[in-house]
Amino acid sequence: MFWGTENKQEQKSLTTLDEQKLATFYPKINAFLDQINQIILDKNQQTKLALACLLAGGHVLFEDLPGLGKTTLSSALSHLAGLKFQRIQFTNDMLASDVIGVNMFNQKEHHFEFKSGPIFTQILLADEINRCSPKTQSALLEAMEESYVTVDGVRYALPQPFWVIATQNPLFQSGTYALPESQLDRFLMRLSLGFPSRHAEKLLLQQQSRHDLIAILEHVFLEAEILALQNYVNEIHVSEHLLDYILDLAEESRKNRHGLSTRGVLALKKAAQAYALIEQRTFVTPDDVQAVFVAVVAHRIGLSDAEAKQLLQQVEIQ
Repeated sequence: MFWGTENKQEQKSLTTLDEQKLATFYPKINAFLDQINQIILDKNQQTKLALACLLAGGHVLFEDLPGLGKTTLSSALSHLAGLKFQRIQFTNDMLASDVIGVNMFNQKEHHFEFKSGPIFTQILLADEINRCSPKTQSALLEAMEESYVTVDGVRYALPQPFWVIATQNPLFQSGTYALPESQLDRFLMRLSLGFPSRHAEKLLLQQQSRHDLIAILEHVFLEAEILALQNYVNEIHVSEHLLDYILDLAEESRKNRHGLSTRGVLALKKAAQAYALIEQRTFVTPDDVQAVFVAVVAHRIGLSDAEAKQLLQQVEIQ
């Protein structure tokens, strides 16, 4: 049975009240996308997926050649979100304590004090994350999964919301380290901007600096609004038919390869819910699952984007 009108009507009947609650947020979502698309030209789908990542409470990894706008997009996202922001430029000599912080002895008070690192923020831009050693990369694991860090047996909570925007350069470039699978699995999505179109690149040449444009942008969201939207994402309805479709995709991924984990299945569902919210719906459709599938799944199971798209086409929508 294919997804039909009766399924869509079922979702609408279940979510009318939710639509009324969310209606006040839709203009801000549109404003967010409109402004960021003035900074990053001709990449509307990538910016929409990045916003879905934020609303889903997941972290995003941008992978591209240097100079294609990864850091610019990351800076614009953090600016428009209206959250506390820190940037770390990763290098091969960086230590875990440079990210998390360290206990330092206070000679005046005669006791150790914890000096927090730049990870204690709401949006962390981890720039060129794969230029640091795997040991330093692993310092982010607990923070990305649980929003806590542990130093000398003491656990410290991170501010909420907590969002990691990481960029990495291709592995064929010198001085890069491959992100371990456990680290990749902490990213809800992996996105790539690619080269701009000729028209977009000409506009870049004609317009003022992207950094100057970002500086004059106004915050779109308040902290409380981001938290509210993240809670609303959990209320976006996913029918039993859609759950079966997601499980069919996971099952297909597990044939003759390292397949999608249960964490990955949960991530796919959450990303589809966030995408549905951005599309101003309170129920998920197959289009939402398909829109986020490659970004959520490919990096988790070692597929190229083309291979992930092929996998998606092999599963029929029920």
